[in-house]
Amino acid sequence: MDILDSRNLYLSLLKRVLTDTVFAAEPNADDGGMEYLQGFIDHYIRGRALTMVPLVRLDNLHRCALDVIERQVPGDFIETGVWRGGTTIFMRAVLEAYAAKDRRVWVADSFEGLPEPNAEKYPIEAKTHRGPVMSSVYDHFAVGLDQVKENFARFGLLDDRVRFLKGWFKDTLPSAEISQLAIMRLDGDYYESTHDALLHLYPKLSPGGYAIVDDYGEDT
Repeated sequence: MDILDSRNLYLSLLKRVLTDTVFAAEPNADDGGMEYLQGFIDHYIRGRALTMVPLVRLDNLHRCALDVIERQVPGDFIETGVWRGGTTIFMRAVLEAYAAKDRRVWVADSFEGLPEPNAEKYPIEAKTHRGPVMSSVYDHFAVGLDQVKENFARFGLLDDRVRFLKGWFKDTLPSAEISQLAIMRLDGDYYESTHDALLHLYPKLSPGGYAIVDDYGEDT
């Protein structure tokens, strides 16, 4: 087995571990409705997965990361909205596998859950935020900083090349010591959170880099 095959084997297995799909299938979004919602809750919220990003999206992130490394697009990687940290763990693993020692991974989150949306501007988000599923079942996707750090450490990937930005994006991103980005992955769930990340990070995205928007909330 050559080095490339070893890297791909490691990263492919890591994706399965982070999504907890080594022994069970991930919920199928095509099912829709209550069937998918229950599968989502059982697999992610009540399960062991460290990311809610499905395998197909991790595959896309994998391709983007390899592309910027191969083309030497300068800059760090960041995710805004990390939950249990699984996707940023994968980012750090890619850098480790490809010995990309000149890049860092930024882990940006409140680590206290989602912010309260402005009810006048974003009534759909505000209603969802206060609803029983988001409040009682999802707990507003709150995962503490210490837990996320522990998850990194479980994979041997917690080091000084992983930088944590704790707080609301509007407060932490403007002053973050980020000079350039090669990949920015925005998963803030709500429109305003996504807007804040774009506003402060997009100007730092290198030409040829990738801006990945996972979702952006308010359904117009």
